[in-house]
Amino acid sequence: MIEKALKEGRKTLSEHEAKRLLASYGVPVARELAVGDPAQLLSATGEIGYPVVLKGCAPDITHKTEKDLVRVDIRNDAEATAAYNELTARMDSPEASVLVQEMVKGRRELMVGMTRDPQFGPCVMFGLGGIFTEILKDVCFRMAPLTRKDALEMMTEIKGYRILDAIRGMEPVNREELAQILVQVGRIGLENHHIKEIDVNPLVVTKGNPVAVDALVVLS
Repeated sequence: MIEKALKEGRKTLSEHEAKRLLASYGVPVARELAVGDPAQLLSATGEIGYPVVLKGCAPDITHKTEKDLVRVDIRNDAEATAAYNELTARMDSPEASVLVQEMVKGRRELMVGMTRDPQFGPCVMFGLGGIFTEILKDVCFRMAPLTRKDALEMMTEIKGYRILDAIRGMEPVNREELAQILVQVGRIGLENHHIKEIDVNPLVVTKGNPVAVDALVVLS
């Protein structure tokens, strides 16, 4: 996927490609299917099961929410068809498709990423995700490669570290699973030199387990 994108002169992977890359390294991602016509749409919603999320998807679309290309909590075929028509009308890219994604429910959102520093190489980032990313800027960094110990220590270095605990009836976050995600994101950066940045946000915690529901991969 990376080689193909570079040959096409692209600077990013599509969201669907980015999550396929993450999944190939064992990172848990939301179940989704990319569709290109109404028949595929209803087949995909039938396979994944309602409720679903529909997203506009193309290599040049990096900020879907700002472009009004996300529809959530879709519960039947009529709603899915209407949302599909709205999204396709808003996109003009020849490579555009619509992602049909399972609706991952969770009250806590984290963020994991990687940035390639000119001096230190791939550096893994961890912090609070979702709407808190830009507001609180509660993140920490470690150089790759990461050990399990490194990853577990990162979880204690953010100010909001207690969000990982069992609070208000929510299960504690599966720290072993989260540590593995951090280790693997660092590994992706080490093994793929053309990747400049990885942004997994949000990483939704559902029943204690972190799941990537959105991802961006920037190429150099």
